[in-house]
Amino acid sequence: MSNVLREVLAANQRYAADFGDKAKLGMPPARHFAILTCMDARLDPAKFAGLAEGDAHVIRNAGGRASDDAIRSLVISYKLLGTREWFVIHHTNCGMEFFTNEVMRGLLANSLETAALTDKGFQDVGKGPGSRAGEFIEWLTISDQEQSVRDDVQRIREHPLVPKNIAIYGYVYDVKAGRLLEVPEATRPAEVAA
Repeated sequence: MSNVLREVLAANQRYAADFGDKAKLGMPPARHFAILTCMDARLDPAKFAGLAEGDAHVIRNAGGRASDDAIRSLVISYKLLGTREWFVIHHTNCGMEFFTNEVMRGLLANSLETAALTDKGFQDVGKGPGSRAGEFIEWLTISDQEQSVRDDVQRIREHPLVPKNIAIYGYVYDVKAGRLLEVPEATRPAEVAA
């Protein structure tokens, strides 16, 4: 058994021992909102957004991008579980800024082992074989954080399964200061039904 597995299981035993009233939490999020954000380990949405268990849905992927799967989760969050407001939160110093589709495809074609981030970007340090299957994936890399937030909010807002009455807010989380910085052009209140 790895040390990580042992630590996770021990932490879970401590957590479960004090679970108490959490067993009574409802499935719909109590505060009726969802956050789409990055999987980066430096981001803790519970802390930066003041969440307790049961408060909100948190959807995470590399870059916090509005991928098909992220939109699927947001639509389920609204349609079946009643969220009424959504936050798209990207962040500074995101790993998705340090490579392009072409770089990722090249790295995977050379080796499936973990690459190293150097001052020249990600570099292969492993040995092959690799796989060209990465050529068929849109990696949703980021060249401009604010623009990616605007693009993702627009993609969500224009999706045919997203109703106009959902308020969507766009932010960039500053990993050096812990602050949410609004992207005003991305944030739009919900449209009121006539």
